[in-house]
Amino acid sequence: MMRVGFLSPGFMGTPMALNLARKFPLTLWNRRSSKYPPLVQAGAKTAPSPAHAIRHSDIIFMMLFDEHAIRAVLTDDVRHELRSKTLINSSSVSVDFSRRLSEQVRNAGGEFIEMPISGSKVPAEQGKLVVMMAGDKAVVDRIRPYIEPMASAAVYCGSTIGCGLKMKYAANTLLIAMTAGLAEAMNLARAQGIDLDAFGRVLDARPLASACSRVKVAKMLSQDWSATQLIQAAAREANTQSPLIGLCASLYRQAIESGIGDEDMIAAVKCLAGSEGFRGTATSERAPEKQALQ
Repeated sequence: MMRVGFLSPGFMGTPMALNLARKFPLTLWNRRSSKYPPLVQAGAKTAPSPAHAIRHSDIIFMMLFDEHAIRAVLTDDVRHELRSKTLINSSSVSVDFSRRLSEQVRNAGGEFIEMPISGSKVPAEQGKLVVMMAGDKAVVDRIRPYIEPMASAAVYCGSTIGCGLKMKYAANTLLIAMTAGLAEAMNLARAQGIDLDAFGRVLDARPLASACSRVKVAKMLSQDWSATQLIQAAAREANTQSPLIGLCASLYRQAIESGIGDEDMIAAVKCLAGSEGFRGTATSERAPEKQALQ
């Protein structure tokens, strides 16, 4: 049994780390010690620094907020500890950054696996995330037992770093279009004076209902929002026609200009509704870590 490390388990990483701690020896590090109690109770050990967490682990999961946060953590001391270790990155980053990160880990004598995730907090708590892995197939096969407590599906996307992230971008294209449609439908229901709880039940009973649509409708009804990004840039880089993404991006740009850019893309319903629709609703504070699906 290999020792497992986890760097910065936050909003999404905490339930992932909890599922790991119940099955494997786990050492974790986070800037916020307030994240530790439930993990320690589950059997995890805490580390005073990222380097210490890596030193006492064989495979290390990383779930930092963004590229800037990763750069700040991967100091020379940390890279030195990566020799003969496997770093698995689930942070939301660009393909170019992921490739540079992989190169840095390999230069330090370690192995790198790209592992973006699809899911939100509830699937993370249930161990039902979908993970998309890229990198050396032999390494992926070796770490699969350590993925199973967190995921209902672990899909190998290819040996080239970037394949996992590109797979997530493609899958999220459908999600973005669907979410914009849900926001528009919700706004029409509200504008017509329809009971929104009844509207949610109608959507849940229709053929296109899914676990995702139910979560998003619930978010609209409860005005609970969280963050997403990176899809439009991936479409531009692939030089593909993506008219729906263009339309959705225009709507989400309005959300950013309205000061709700740190929220879930379902917050687009606020832009459609205008000031009369969701007057007085408070946006959530920016989470320490991104939700992965979103």
